[in-house]
Amino acid sequence: MIFHKYQGAGNDFIIVDNRDGHATDIPIARWCDRHFGIGADGLMLLESQEGYDFRMVYYNSDGRESTLCGNGGRCLSLFAHHLGIGGDELYFMAVDGPHRARLLDDGNISLLMHDVLHIEAHGDDRILNTGSPHYLRFVDQSPNQYDLLHIAKGIRYSETYAAEGINVNLVWQQEPRLLSMRTYERGVEDETLSCGTGVTAAAIGTHQRSGQAEGRFETTVATRGGLLRVSFECRMGMYRQIWLTGPAMKVFEGEI
Repeated sequence: MIFHKYQGAGNDFIIVDNRDGHATDIPIARWCDRHFGIGADGLMLLESQEGYDFRMVYYNSDGRESTLCGNGGRCLSLFAHHLGIGGDELYFMAVDGPHRARLLDDGNISLLMHDVLHIEAHGDDRILNTGSPHYLRFVDQSPNQYDLLHIAKGIRYSETYAAEGINVNLVWQQEPRLLSMRTYERGVEDETLSCGTGVTAAAIGTHQRSGQAEGRFETTVATRGGLLRVSFECRMGMYRQIWLTGPAMKVFEGEI
């Protein structure tokens, strides 16, 4: 089977073109294993979907089909472009519904995320869903100064989240429009170099927590894998027109 390897801000994925339906019974966990397989944070299938350019099917590295992956959606859009599908704007279906992606002149890929209408406060922490569920813990210095795995596992495997899991993020607001963060992803059960839905959650959760005025905003988020941007509109406590923007690139392709 032919596979392709893409990465977006260090979030890396195995991709298979499955428009003909040939990709069945893939040993996903073994392929994603970084020592005995290809190595990746997850695996995606690009499939046909009537009325759309393609359908995105995403699996975590543990082999289970998962919720939306923002960086994955950006990488799969670039892969579709490399296959000659669509133009500079693509429409695709994912597990959480339809999405739109744009290939920008500067080489970045923008992905339109779903609206966020509810944010739960847990003390100073925030919990919200940006296509995948995220727990935000705000810290007052670089996230590199904290034991992410210890903190994240305490939350992810708590009684509240043990069954379904939740992604855990440490977020530091360096400047009004600049965040630094680290993410522990469920399904990977480890830190990833970046997480698109996590970056989106961090930008929106930070705005809500700060009590800033309504309007249009853009936040830059520094992850271990690189910089991503989140722009959004806030009206009456609801967040719409949320765009996640950042780099994506093909790393290599092979046969397994």
